[in-house]
Amino acid sequence: MQPLNFPSYTFRVKNSENRTLIFDDVRKKFVVLTPEEWVRQHVVQFLLQEKNYPLSHINVEKQIKMNGLVKRYDVVVFNPTGELHLLVECKAPEVSISQNTFDQIAQYNIQLNASYLMVTNGISHFYCQTDAQAEKYEFMREIPDFSR
Repeated sequence: MQPLNFPSYTFRVKNSENRTLIFDDVRKKFVVLTPEEWVRQHVVQFLLQEKNYPLSHINVEKQIKMNGLVKRYDVVVFNPTGELHLLVECKAPEVSISQNTFDQIAQYNIQLNASYLMVTNGISHFYCQTDAQAEKYEFMREIPDFSR
């Protein structure tokens, strides 16, 4: 897999039935290593190691229903009170981040109501703070570190 614009992390990787698998610390199992999964696993380690979010506050690839359709978010982080703190949308490195990507995460966030958004393809990272009442988001240089 290609190097990403994250610090260097160590991952558990194995081959099984002609597929490469990577261990997901959140789901506690090996998952197929796709380019998007490579980005997602870097995001998880970034949140754990750089931003100090507890593993117990992070959730990966869960379904949500929107307008009768089943969608999946990539990563969410809850704050200590159980409210949604951060919603992350991961794309494969070859997928450029566009207005459509922001529209997608904004649509998810209408239902989820996270305080912060992160969009990344592993090369470019964008961070926003949301304002649900004004229905807008403001770009930031980085997301906040974990605080109790």
